[in-house]
This record gives sequence, structure tokens and C-alpha cells, in this order.
Amino acid sequence: EVQLQASGGGLVQAGGSLRLSCVVSGFTSDDYAIGWFRQAPGKEREGVSCIGTDVSSTFYADSVKGRFTISSDPAKKTAYLQMNSLKPEDTAGYYCHASEVITLRDYWGQGTLVTVSS
Repeated sequence: EVQLQASGGGLVQAGGSLRLSCVVSGFTSDDYAIGWFRQAPGKEREGVSCIGTDVSSTFYADSVKGRFTISSDPAKKTAYLQMNSLKPEDTAGYYCHASEVITLRDYWGQGTLVTVSS
């Protein structure tokens, strides 16, 4: 059974930083992309960032480019989202997501709440 365990959310002042972690277990191979979505109250879920099996392949939403950095440690089966220069509009539940390359199946972790105060 594939499981994603997200952590690292919290309360931070505007301009501050947080690092989210997502530990993945249960995949039988390393052929999956992993990323983060977020959902703020009253808004739709949006893609924030993802990293492919080729770790040089990354995606960032325009709203976080230059502030967030995604990385992964295959040995630890963990992905990280370093979030710098946080803004109040970054406040949301952040959800770890994995997509298996061959089957295209999607997997979700539980959310971790990020709150940025002004």
C-alpha cells in the first residue's frame, strides 16, 4: 500500500520560511513523480510544485517561482518543499501528491497546514 506522510507545516510571519517534508512508502519502484498541491479556504486546490523521477525536472506555479524550491532524497524516499519569503496568500493546507509514471495512478497524503501571518 502506497502511503505519503506530510509534515512541516506551522505558523510563520510574513517573510519567514518553512520546509515541508513528504515521506513516501509502498512503491515497488522509483518511477513516480512527487509534488505538492495546496488549498486555501473557499478556493480550489492548486498545484504548487512537483519533481520528476529525473530530479532535474521540476515545475513551479507562477505564484511561488523564486520563493519555493522542491527537492528529493531518493535514498530516504522523501521530498521536500523549501518555502521562503512566505506571504499571507500562501496560507493553505498543503497536500503531498505522487503520480506513478507507468500506471498514472495518483496518491495523496494528508494535508499539513501552513499559516502565514501579516
